[in-house]
Amino acid sequence: MPKKAAPLRCPWVDLSKPDYIAYHDEEWGVPVRDDLRLFEFLTLEAAQAGLSWYTVLRKRENYRKAFAGFDPAKVARFSDAKIEKLLLDPGIIRNRAKVVAAVHNARRFLEVQKEFGSFAAYMWGFTGGKPKVNALKAHKDYRPTSPESDAMSADLRKRGFKFVGSTICYAHMQATGMVNDHIVGCFRHRQVGKTPHR
Repeated sequence: MPKKAAPLRCPWVDLSKPDYIAYHDEEWGVPVRDDLRLFEFLTLEAAQAGLSWYTVLRKRENYRKAFAGFDPAKVARFSDAKIEKLLLDPGIIRNRAKVVAAVHNARRFLEVQKEFGSFAAYMWGFTGGKPKVNALKAHKDYRPTSPESDAMSADLRKRGFKFVGSTICYAHMQATGMVNDHIVGCFRHRQVGKTPHR
């Protein structure tokens, strides 16, 4: 019996890394409307700045433990002493500016929640409440930013968020399904729109 061919995946996926494949196949591009998950991705995307996403992905469980399950209400209460303790944790990226930003952003996150009813309502407002579906065909078609990520970045910065440049915002939008950037040939391109929102 002939071996079944592997499904076509996006060109950025390293096929030698099973956890990277699982992230692409199960999470990337699936619409996220849960505030805790949005805070998780916001925190992890900020931690990624200047690094590869895979570096952060491998530390995700450590981040989950270090940052109280990504509960913004708990992270917002982290003291200076707690921040110093986090900077000794080898399981996360020990960059002071990024750790301080995570706590700072949690406080801003709660402010946005209060104003809009949910953080999801605020974030999805930048795409009109539904995913923007692109028709990418190859690696060269990917872009680092979009008009929507520019607007999101500018507004988040105005509200006091840190590590929210347009490139980080666009990566956040890709990860949380605000934009579907699976290439058209990828088996997930059609699926993510039908996957239950998280």
